[in-house]
Amino acid sequence: MWGIDVIGPISPKASNGHLFILVAIDYFTKWIEAIMLSSIIAKAVARFLKRDIVARCGVPTTIITDNAKNLNNKIINELCTHFKIQHRNSTPYRPQMNSAVEIANKNVKKIIKKMTVNYKDWHEMLPYALLAY
Repeated sequence: MWGIDVIGPISPKASNGHLFILVAIDYFTKWIEAIMLSSIIAKAVARFLKRDIVARCGVPTTIITDNAKNLNNKIINELCTHFKIQHRNSTPYRPQMNSAVEIANKNVKKIIKKMTVNYKDWHEMLPYALLAY
């Protein structure tokens, strides 16, 4: 079971134009995968799921997301149907249902904040933040 959420928009935007971090956490192992994006569109989320979750870690039985449109749409539903992934949404206004990813988001932000000297270079620290997590 994986939880997926978005950090951002992050201000100031990174020097490479990225504003968001898409974070996924395996609830069992607490392993985190994350990518930087300039915008959260359905195709980017689907590519992340296929390339960074399914191809690296195997097909999850379930993914949990919040009710954001960029995480709940036709493309994601088709992907979940194709791989037989059960897609669940957390309860609106109750982020505790997806608490593991919310905690991961908070910790990733803290680690990046401590590692960056120039705030526009936060994107360079994301791989090291994941390593430190």
